Amino acid sequence: MCHPKARRILRLALRACQAEYPFEMIATVLLPDHLHTIWALPQDDSDYAIRWKRIKSSFTRQWLASHGQEQTVSASKQRHRNRGVWQRRYWEHAIRDEADLAKHFDYIHYNPVKHRLVECPSQWPHSSFHQWVKRGCYDEHWCCPQAGETYTPPDFRDIVNSVRE
Repeated sequence: MCHPKARRILRLALRACQAEYPFEMIATVLLPDHLHTIWALPQDDSDYAIRWKRIKSSFTRQWLASHGQEQTVSASKQRHRNRGVWQRRYWEHAIRDEADLAKHFDYIHYNPVKHRLVECPSQWPHSSFHQWVKRGCYDEHWCCPQAGETYTPPDFRDIVNSVRE
């Protein structure tokens, strides 16, 4: 997902989907093998599935046409007419309140640190974290270990557990 070609194709797929099925991208982080997003959909519209289907389909067509690699396609994926580009499923969670939004917002922006790609969220370039720093929502050094201090990472067990339920 972080390769420049993949980012460009994903951006095009997102824009094409947004033109047909509007949504606002509130937060996002691209990691080498997956992404996390928070979307705001129009009032009385909760159809995440059609949006992900369009994004995945558009991305896959463009990615393979540009000679992008895919993983081995299992027999199960073949039966469902899936390619080896995306995982079949996605996890969706309806935000319950402001506290829930804040927790998921932090989870997304902390994810590169969680996966040990960087030590601080500000070090990961493929994240909306930087936009939110500019808007004053985060301090640039949020969740960065300070020299000589004991650092305790945020606890996101409730988010991870809610995905498994």
